[in-house]
Amino acid sequence: MMDRTPLPAEFYTQPTLELAKALLGCLLIKETPDGTAAGYIVETEAYKGPEDMAAHSYNNRRTKRTEVMYAGPGFAYTYLMHTHCLLNVVSAEKDKPEAVLIRAIEPAEGISLMKERRKMDNLKNLTNGPGKLTKALGVTMEDYGRLFSEPPLILAEGYTPAEIAKGKRIGIDNSGEAKDYPWRFWVKGSPYVSRHQIESS
Repeated sequence: MMDRTPLPAEFYTQPTLELAKALLGCLLIKETPDGTAAGYIVETEAYKGPEDMAAHSYNNRRTKRTEVMYAGPGFAYTYLMHTHCLLNVVSAEKDKPEAVLIRAIEPAEGISLMKERRKMDNLKNLTNGPGKLTKALGVTMEDYGRLFSEPPLILAEGYTPAEIAKGKRIGIDNSGEAKDYPWRFWVKGSPYVSRHQIESS
């Protein structure tokens, strides 16, 4: 049985770029009436709020969508991108709207349930993207504003990656110089990372 003890609140108080790396290897768990599914985080992207043109909160854009980003660290920020729900971990202190996007996980528990939700059997493609992993886990917009310290959405300790790689974030071409920031991190060598694995020095 996996340890479902939630990470302590102080874990989320790390600077955003450090948190994005620290989340790698952590176990992301979602409990639903259909069952529990979980996976180890293998890829993240950091978004540094008002100073980051790629962030939803750039220039302190405070809207109904971004409101939870101002609440302080450790909350779930979900939003819709096309038809996909994406999951972020809110970081930084209250009124400093920063977050870390969970981009990919390694399936660990409830794999048959994840395959059923995604209508596929290919394990490597099951959760190797931010929209794929939320669908596989059963994460929805109803998870907006939840704390990761209590069911049904939990972040627990997992493993420490042997090596972490970094590179440019994905899908933010219209964000000026921010598109080149090396703020994407992944577990080097993981087959469950999304297909873009160009590393920055």
